[in-house]
Amino acid sequence: MDKDTIFSLASGAGVAGVAVVRLSGPCAFEALVALSGRPVPKVRTAVLRELKDPGSKARLDKALVLVFQAPASFTGEDVVELHLHGGRSVVDGVITALAAQDGLRPAEAGEFSRRAFEQGKLDLTEAEGLNDLIHAQTAAQREQALNQLDGGLKEIYEGWRADIVGHLAHLEADIDFPDENLPDGVAGAVLPKILRLRDSITQYLVDGRRGEALRDGYRVVILGEPNVGKSSLLNALAKSDVAIVSDEAGTTRDVIDVALDINGFPVRLIDTAGLRDSQSAVEQEGVRRALKKSDEADLRLVLVRADTWPNIPAAVRVLLDDKTLLVITQTDKVPMFHVKHGDVPEGVLAHAAVSVKDELGLDDFFKVLSDHVSNALAPREQPSLTRARHRNALEETVAHLSRFEQNAGFDAVLAAEDARMATRALGRITGRVSVEDMLDVVFGDFCIGK
Repeated sequence: MDKDTIFSLASGAGVAGVAVVRLSGPCAFEALVALSGRPVPKVRTAVLRELKDPGSKARLDKALVLVFQAPASFTGEDVVELHLHGGRSVVDGVITALAAQDGLRPAEAGEFSRRAFEQGKLDLTEAEGLNDLIHAQTAAQREQALNQLDGGLKEIYEGWRADIVGHLAHLEADIDFPDENLPDGVAGAVLPKILRLRDSITQYLVDGRRGEALRDGYRVVILGEPNVGKSSLLNALAKSDVAIVSDEAGTTRDVIDVALDINGFPVRLIDTAGLRDSQSAVEQEGVRRALKKSDEADLRLVLVRADTWPNIPAAVRVLLDDKTLLVITQTDKVPMFHVKHGDVPEGVLAHAAVSVKDELGLDDFFKVLSDHVSNALAPREQPSLTRARHRNALEETVAHLSRFEQNAGFDAVLAAEDARMATRALGRITGRVSVEDMLDVVFGDFCIGK
């Protein structure tokens, strides 16, 4: 492990009442003594210290200081926290003074958390949960991140891994000690247990990608022909003029992505270009991007104008399925407008009729939308996996266990290797195997100072 002492601003940038600068490493306490000119205070006890630049002796601040001695710290190393006044000059002065000291250097993104992982303070899922907690914007995101930080996912994955390791021990004993009168057909005896475990993991994967959608935002894509009211509906839902509204067809040429909080759940509301044939290369690209977003959507809001209802244009009709909420817009243009049940295509999730201009039907539409989002992202008994790398590793685990089934009947050595590969795939999620190649990816997403 890198033995340099690292430092960084651990609180948010900008002017604030308090700014926290954190140091971690073997020279952390020495650096504090150089700044304060006084002995290291008692661990985990806040004390007031005047800080000076060791070189120029210029006063920097009167700061609240905390020290944490290895291994009882976040990183498992000696740690110092300087709780400064949050002015830019104060923070810059302290950072400059630290940078001038031998053995100290600025931390890289995620380096504090990476050191915590390397010292066994966190596994990879807990580190990812910490990062998600820092970036959480809704109550549901916060709860999911806390559960992951508390080891909810680690417990599941490590439990599966321990089960496979236990079965693997019996297989390897049978292979290594064939003359020890061990029960015959160990691989065959283990097979039902392996298959039950494989089925459990497979069922866990069938989650509608809830955890990933909760972490990244539930993607709701607005689709329809030009001038059907897509941008008006976006503005109404966002309660802000985030999209240009015009009677001129083709005003929206690119994708507009707006973050919403619906019932505590994160939603990405995405407006797209109108779907129509056009000779304009710009519009054609807009339509291509709209259809791409449609394919990626968790939910589609497909809009049709009331004055053309129940006719649904062919370019729009192909988008109707069980991920579609059909929205009939501009009902103010049709007196006494109502929707006959037989006119609604079968297979759509639901339908609603609205007029953004007169604010008619918006409350009912929003309730349908919010209920769907809440149901799609509602908590389940087990913590949901939150990242594509978890899903990929679990799918690989299932594939290895399926090969175990094929090999168990005729080659115990191959069956044991299948089980061994399954444990490695699970171990990569938590960091129980060599994971150097993925650490830069996992911790590179962290902010500086964490």
